[in-house]
Amino acid sequence: MSAISAAHVRAALHLVNDPKAGRALSTRLDHRNPLVFDTHELGRRPGALQRISRTVDAPVDLGIAEVVAVPVGAPVEIELRLESVMEGVLVTGTARASAEGECVRCLEPVELDVDADFQEMFSYPDSDDRGRSKAAADDEAEDDEDMIPLEDGMFDLEPVLRDAVVLALPMQPVCREDCAGLCSECGTNLNDNPDHHHDAVDARWAALQGLAGSLGTDEKDNMSGAEAGVDEKQEK
Repeated sequence: MSAISAAHVRAALHLVNDPKAGRALSTRLDHRNPLVFDTHELGRRPGALQRISRTVDAPVDLGIAEVVAVPVGAPVEIELRLESVMEGVLVTGTARASAEGECVRCLEPVELDVDADFQEMFSYPDSDDRGRSKAAADDEAEDDEDMIPLEDGMFDLEPVLRDAVVLALPMQPVCREDCAGLCSECGTNLNDNPDHHHDAVDARWAALQGLAGSLGTDEKDNMSGAEAGVDEKQEK
């Protein structure tokens, strides 16, 4: 799976209506948060590389609500490659975890392995999209929506991680590709009862069958006797 820009994912999923407004409301990053990464060790020399491996607890809503998601607190293995470029820090990574959900056919529990790739650019606050120092006159210029600024040399991976996992998960999870699902008439699991079926009834005879079922035994006997009498007369 090719690396996907989280900015493009957010646009496709309509997760962010106004990125600029969202950033204005963001709080100061906490270096104690396991999904916050510090780039100071990397430095700002273009071409510098740093690799980071970390296992974190899954945050809330890591997946598709009420369909399939990584349980809160479940381990998520993260592999990152940080590269210093003129504009900022290019982050490329992979996240691996186990998601849980429900089969859309038979409604049985489903567990899926998640392997999500992602790539995001975190820009230096004092650089424009070409790596040049910003002039004071450009301070009020509209931010590039494809780049998220570093805050005190740190970045929060959680939004990027969430977007990547959502894209990697199926919208309609199944327990197996050939899942037979449930009987549309009685709800029986057809995987457990492959020979299960209901006799088809011609709608034209349904009313007569209902009438026959409502008659008592004596009435049926009387009708049978009457029919026999008619047959005898016809024979004579």
